[in-house]
Amino acid sequence: MAHGGARKGAGRPKGQGLYGEPTERIRVPVSMVDEIKQFAFTRGLKLPVYSSRVSAGSALPADDTMDERIDLASFLVDDPEDTFLVYAAGDSMRDAGIRDGDLMLVNRRMKPSHGKIVVAAVEGQVTVKYLIMKQRKAYLMPANPAFDEIPIDPETGVVIWGVVTRSIQSH
Repeated sequence: MAHGGARKGAGRPKGQGLYGEPTERIRVPVSMVDEIKQFAFTRGLKLPVYSSRVSAGSALPADDTMDERIDLASFLVDDPEDTFLVYAAGDSMRDAGIRDGDLMLVNRRMKPSHGKIVVAAVEGQVTVKYLIMKQRKAYLMPANPAFDEIPIDPETGVVIWGVVTRSIQSH
């Protein structure tokens, strides 16, 4: 019986760990190990959060004390495995505050329901609209009167990709 070396079938199967994919060992400075582990765990960048609030009314005294750092992804994304980003194009949703070039966070798992803003594919074209139910029929409704509603029926081939959970303005 040989000693040492790789044994067939030994160890954790590839892709079964914390990250759901094969991993690789790397050498890093000891002083950075905790920071790298935290970054890998949160899959994001932590930004500083200052303790003082910025007034949207009368001016408040300034305070440059930083309270903490937060991972922006964990603040914005409730369900990372089922969330994707997509840019808005055009102005059919301008009255909902979504403008051309804005970045939208879309959750695939969230149930589309009346009044939610959804990203949908209609006859091979992707669009963002309100999902509206009226008189037992579903429609994709723009937030701009210059655009027409889109009826949803089995013949139109509408596929809802997900619900918009946040929109980040580009300008």
